Amino acid sequence: MRIKTGLLTLGLCSALMACTTPEPEQSHADPLPPALDPAPLEEEWAIEWWMPRHQEKLALAREKDPELVFIGDSITQGWEQSGAEAFEEAFGEWRTLNLGFSGDRTENVLWRLEHGAVNEIDPELIVMMIGTNNTGHRMDPPSEVAAGVTEIVDQLQTRLPETNILLLAIFPRSATPDDPMRVTNDAINDRIQGLAAREGGYWANVNDIFLDEQGHLPKAIMPDLLHPEEKGYERLAAELKPMVESLMTKGELPASRR
Repeated sequence: MRIKTGLLTLGLCSALMACTTPEPEQSHADPLPPALDPAPLEEEWAIEWWMPRHQEKLALAREKDPELVFIGDSITQGWEQSGAEAFEEAFGEWRTLNLGFSGDRTENVLWRLEHGAVNEIDPELIVMMIGTNNTGHRMDPPSEVAAGVTEIVDQLQTRLPETNILLLAIFPRSATPDDPMRVTNDAINDRIQGLAAREGGYWANVNDIFLDEQGHLPKAIMPDLLHPEEKGYERLAAELKPMVESLMTKGELPASRR
């Protein structure tokens, strides 16, 4: 009997298909935006000091049992340099810890939180500002930077549920209001100010203290149009002191800031 080769081939193929289990489709989650992906700061200029500073701050946290903590980037770290005198005058009555790290973006703060930055403390208040390096280094989209700031606040509120958080608007940068980096920072601020509505969350936009009537940023206040110098820190300390004092003693902002 002659077998039709076409039908035989079709039958074999059908049998093979029936016995073969198809491989499941592999799903690949979208990678986190850099602003949300915890990482240490690995810029070449920071390698020598960034991790030792983190270790130093862990030891200081255990030693000082701080009541008042500042978290941020070089602008916060600057309280230890150009702003040291103004800081001591405004906040010296409390045990303080400065967790400002030059160059930090949101993902670097997230890494520090995941590696013990606040594990052994229980402060009354955290004053926080972060995000301008996401703008300046990479021009991250405002939505991603705002998501990074939100995640930091989420982590702080989870790790320190009894601590109040005063979130500061990202400071103005660049000379004029229409500069793209200034515009980006303003857009981030528009997105994160709602975090103040959370229990234990407070918001302050003090940016006007740095600007002239036209919204220009004078070099006498920020010579590099990014970092306050002594005069800038004096203005900042004077503006923050009544807010910090009220939050530390009464657990609320002064009436003028509500």
